[in-house]
Amino acid sequence: MKRYCMRFLLLVATLLLSVLMCWADDLPDINKTPGAVRSGLTKAKICSIKWGRDERHVTASMKQLVFELYGYSGYDDSHCVPAGKRTCEIDHLISRELGGADVVENLWPQAYGTSPWNAVLKDKLENRLHKEMCANKISLKKARNMLVNDWRKAYMIYYGSPQ
Repeated sequence: MKRYCMRFLLLVATLLLSVLMCWADDLPDINKTPGAVRSGLTKAKICSIKWGRDERHVTASMKQLVFELYGYSGYDDSHCVPAGKRTCEIDHLISRELGGADVVENLWPQAYGTSPWNAVLKDKLENRLHKEMCANKISLKKARNMLVNDWRKAYMIYYGSPQ
């Protein structure tokens, strides 16, 4: 009976830890990732850039540093794609399409396949905020603040609760 209880407690502890790890990457640690923007980018310039076709400046060593900063020692991009399925990414807190900088202070490891919150939903929100800002529905400052202060709340405003 003791052996069964110990195994059960170990199983529960493992499950709890895995759930907490999934939720840990919903939001960055603001002390490690306060966010940063590129200087000299006006709203007009941001709205004229073809995002996705421009050049990124996030190096493998920057990504490695971010993993280490968050306590994922020994991690790199290959750990985010075990068995061909993407599980995480080094993401920008303030998205590039809102003038976010390619610097460690604006990067964090974000879960990709977790539920309900993940990088797919944040990417969807980033695109929406860019469109809203370029259509003069929100300011650039407000769009950036929505990402920094808890992108999940901003997502709920535009899309409601994730399925």
